Amino acid sequence: MLVLGSMPGKKSLQEKQYYALPQNVFWKIMGELHGAYPEQPYEKRLDALKASGIALWDVLQSCERKSSMDADIRNETANDFATFFARYPHITRVFFNGTKAEQSFRGFVLGEQALPALEFRRLPSTSPAHAGMRYADKLEAWRAAMLP
Repeated sequence: MLVLGSMPGKKSLQEKQYYALPQNVFWKIMGELHGAYPEQPYEKRLDALKASGIALWDVLQSCERKSSMDADIRNETANDFATFFARYPHITRVFFNGTKAEQSFRGFVLGEQALPALEFRRLPSTSPAHAGMRYADKLEAWRAAMLP
């Protein structure tokens, strides 16, 4: 399975790590579901995701934005998903970490690139900007999507 974000925020770009902002609950959820706990070294978290068959990538290769907020994203260029899925044909399920990732994928990738038949599902954003949903509800939504 593949989990897609839209584009890393400033902290993630600085740290060169997915979901580096401590208030983002992505690693907390991955810890509970797949043993990739936030207090572990980054490489160990990635290893735990790989062992669970999970890949991480961003919909966007590049963009402009003033802040880490998805609403500020402009001038988007999508990653090359046709090549990615050809290289990793075992991926059949794609999960979007929030609305912007899904919107960017559907707007800039679907219809523009030849893709295999895939299952797509938007999950609640793990970003602290998505504070209107309780952590327990986010966790349950991710659990229901990811676990058999």
